[in-house]
Amino acid sequence: MNHDISQHPADSAYTNLYFVGAGGIGMANLERYFLSKGHNVAGYDKTPSALTAQLEEEGVKITYTDAAEEIPQPFRDPSTTLVVYTPAVPADSAILTYFRQNGFEVIKRAALLGKITRSTSAICVSGSHGKTTTCSMTANILRQSHVGCNAFLGGILRNTGSNLVLSDSSPWSVIEADEYDRSFHQLSPEIAIVTSTDPDHLDIYGDEAGYLEGFAHFTSLIRPGGTLLLHTGLKLHPRVAEGVKVMTYSGGSEGDWHAEDITFGNGSLSFTLVGPDVRIEGIEVGVPVEINIDNAVAASAASLLAGATPDDVRRGIGNFRGAKRRFEVILDGRDGSPALIDDYAHSPNEVKASIRSVKRLYPGRSLSVIFQPHLYTRTRDFAPEFAEALSEADEVIMPEIYPARELPIPGVDTSIILDRVKSARKCYCERKDLLNLIKNRNFDIVMTLGAADIDRLLPDIAKILEDRKQVSQDA
Repeated sequence: MNHDISQHPADSAYTNLYFVGAGGIGMANLERYFLSKGHNVAGYDKTPSALTAQLEEEGVKITYTDAAEEIPQPFRDPSTTLVVYTPAVPADSAILTYFRQNGFEVIKRAALLGKITRSTSAICVSGSHGKTTTCSMTANILRQSHVGCNAFLGGILRNTGSNLVLSDSSPWSVIEADEYDRSFHQLSPEIAIVTSTDPDHLDIYGDEAGYLEGFAHFTSLIRPGGTLLLHTGLKLHPRVAEGVKVMTYSGGSEGDWHAEDITFGNGSLSFTLVGPDVRIEGIEVGVPVEINIDNAVAASAASLLAGATPDDVRRGIGNFRGAKRRFEVILDGRDGSPALIDDYAHSPNEVKASIRSVKRLYPGRSLSVIFQPHLYTRTRDFAPEFAEALSEADEVIMPEIYPARELPIPGVDTSIILDRVKSARKCYCERKDLLNLIKNRNFDIVMTLGAADIDRLLPDIAKILEDRKQVSQDA
């Protein structure tokens, strides 16, 4: 039986797909994609969440017990079932072990994405930060244009409420190219974007040189005749194949694609896009954050190269509502009441950019940042840089490190960042005590930052701040 899904992934001889780590945001869009193509989809995840509940409603059969007997009977036949796993799943997982010991084809999520890129014209967006927003912007432009796309996003596109965009007819796919575990080395881009190369995941790459080498290899995977869009000023030396066009971009005045006439004020942001043989004036940025000029320039360039029109670009950037957890304004505070903003920022440069954007949007107001460090290794490797970035806030509140896939490292805790923070007000507060802290204090602008699970507290934080606003109005 032919199991090759590299040419027609939706028409695979595999009728069943089982996802180990089914509740991950990057796994969810693949589950939805294959459900839409008529496949049977099931999986395992350690913890129920709002996302897994949605997936179950849509037809994914998910178990939360890591035991082989939990695998549904139809998914026990290796001739009809492909198994996909995420690197976050422990190697000794009982379900994963069952599949490996019983003749199933078991592949990483990235390998399945790679198969999809080889059967489409893929726009692959990479970078240590900015990739989710840039990827989502690109998808938002193309999905509203005659070009269309299938898009596999690393966050929920708030315009659609999903991390997946589907098209029955478009030859284009838009894919977030994740460098963790060298996942993006599985891809085959037609157009590749590199937004940034600030060192990250040094547990995988060892040092900055290794990290840059990982990106250089990614650029070598661009198909001949394709295009690399490279942010200006990066240390990266691309290693593209013959026939690949290298173009630079920036949100400033440099690069083959760049921004001019940037206007920032009264809560709005606009610019003029300038590129080879194109000039698009008066582009309003739907999420008016300064870093989004960079992201919008890259997304616009990629979309135009894929066949979108200037009007498509203007519309897609203008009505872009953002990716969930990417500078998401929960309460806007424009009437002087408390504001609440959430951002997934988890590298020092992202944290700094987010804080500066809030300070610019709300001049003269006091910003309190709740930052939960993500991973012991990242905290250890970048503690001074995190402290410098956080010091731009008026107040810093830090709970314990979120370990994700890691075991504790002796001597590595929140204090190695917090002790270096220069803000006038700073404190440690365990995650379980954060809501009480917020209840008992008056806050002006609250921003939650980090790649941990702090976003699960947002509904409660928002309610506390809204209740306080109501009490103030009634007084």
